[in-house]
Amino acid sequence: MDMEPIRWSFADNRRVFNTIWDKGVPYLSFRALEETGLVANGFSTRMGGASTGIYATMNFSYSREDDPAHVLENYTRMASALGVDRDRMVVSYQTHTTNVRLVTKEDAGKGVIRERDYQDVDGLICDIPGITLVTFYADCVPLYFADPKNRAVGLSHSGWRGTVNRMGEKTLQAMKEAFGTRPEDVIACVGPSICKDCYEVGEEVVEKFRQSFSPESWDALFQANGTPGKYQLDLWKANEIVLKEAGVPLSQITVTNLCTLCNHQYLFSHRKCGERRGNLAAFLGLYGR
Repeated sequence: MDMEPIRWSFADNRRVFNTIWDKGVPYLSFRALEETGLVANGFSTRMGGASTGIYATMNFSYSREDDPAHVLENYTRMASALGVDRDRMVVSYQTHTTNVRLVTKEDAGKGVIRERDYQDVDGLICDIPGITLVTFYADCVPLYFADPKNRAVGLSHSGWRGTVNRMGEKTLQAMKEAFGTRPEDVIACVGPSICKDCYEVGEEVVEKFRQSFSPESWDALFQANGTPGKYQLDLWKANEIVLKEAGVPLSQITVTNLCTLCNHQYLFSHRKCGERRGNLAAFLGLYGR
């Protein structure tokens, strides 16, 4: 599958990601997470997979009518590239909630090689080495959390609904309850997703952000774009604010500079393709067995 050059939203991508090609599979890895020495992390691209047609080539969703054998092969290839166990991956069941699941050893393989016995789960947390958390994307925001002190991780899906309902804060609270995580110890990353320039929303969405965020932040979060009742909304900034207000130091928050819609040749984008597409995936897990 031929791809045009990736278009970064800011000049220096290297401060945010390393772009890794391993065994023919390219993926993005947050430098801040790599530097912990604690976790395997990745964000997939459309390249390096087995899927064909509108799913070409690296689709991770079984629910989009792709050939299940191709989807399983994509998990196999990504697991090999990341150096993790495919059969110990655990997959979310996303419905734009702020529900967070504590993953156990018994969950290994759910959503990849066996059925999930849960629904309405947009966030996953875990402290078990060798388990890899997986969440899906095609413009929404991935949130990565690593707690080096308590050796725990979290991975959450945060579209505009999750963001306005403070999914980042909810994930940190779940990690605190399960592992004793303190926000001031956490390394947090806001992953590839749709940028402000590309994300037009209506008055009803902006009103929810007015209700959820202080007036001092409104200018940074959204601006009218000249079309009556339409605004450009910054989910990157909104999630950064949520994480900061939840207690994560700004110096420990990394925000993406990569837009899924700007780079739709390289990354799946719902705004570009609608339902005729595959799903990207975020991966995060503690090293070890």
